[in-house]
Parts: sequence; C-alpha cells; structure tokens
Amino acid sequence: MLLVLWPALLGVFVWPSLGLWVLGRRLDVPAWLLWLFLAAGWLTVIVGWWLSQRAQPFLFPETSPCHGAGTPVSRYFPPDSFCRHDDGELRTVNGPVGRLVFWLALGTVGAVPAAVFVRRRMES
Repeated sequence: MLLVLWPALLGVFVWPSLGLWVLGRRLDVPAWLLWLFLAAGWLTVIVGWWLSQRAQPFLFPETSPCHGAGTPVSRYFPPDSFCRHDDGELRTVNGPVGRLVFWLALGTVGAVPAAVFVRRRMES
C-alpha cells in the first residue's frame, strides 16, 4: 500500500508544489506570496473536488444526499452537485459556504500572479 501511495503523493502534490516554489523563488517572488499562492491553489482543488463529488455515492450509497430522492449529477466548473428528482428538477446539495470558499480561493490564485506583475512594474 505504501509503495503505491508515496509515488502518487509525490507526483500529485509534492513535485508540482516544489516546481512552483523553485520557479517563484527564481523570479524573486516573496516567500509569503508563494505560500499564499500554493495554499489557495490546493484549497481550490480540494474544495472544488469536494463540491463536485458530494452527491456521488462512494462506498456506502445510503450516505449519498440523493439516496432515495433522485439521481446524483455533478458539474465540474463551477463545481456543484445536484440531485435530479423524478420530475426532472435539479436541486443542489451544496450550501453557499462551500461555493464561497471555492470562489475566494480561486480569486486569490488569480490575484497573486497579478500582484507579482504589478510589483515588478512598480520596481522597474
């Protein structure tokens, strides 16, 4: 199990994060801005996955919010999960807080490179 888990963790989390860190330091981006960018990026990925997969039954179908109420439907961008009921109506299973966290994290991921660009323009 560990022989499979470690390469997956390295390939999915560690190497991309390390590559972005090295590139950012090479471009003289402050360390606190790199930490903010990496944290917001991984938060965006994790919350987006959670929002889009919330209605899907994984190991125990009776734990799905759609169990007995409809068919689970996922949308990947913007991430959301729905239950399609017998009358064809889609009802979301996610509240506004998860979507707000996703959009704030995604906005931060977009704002950090813009801040670096503005900082460089101000210095030159």
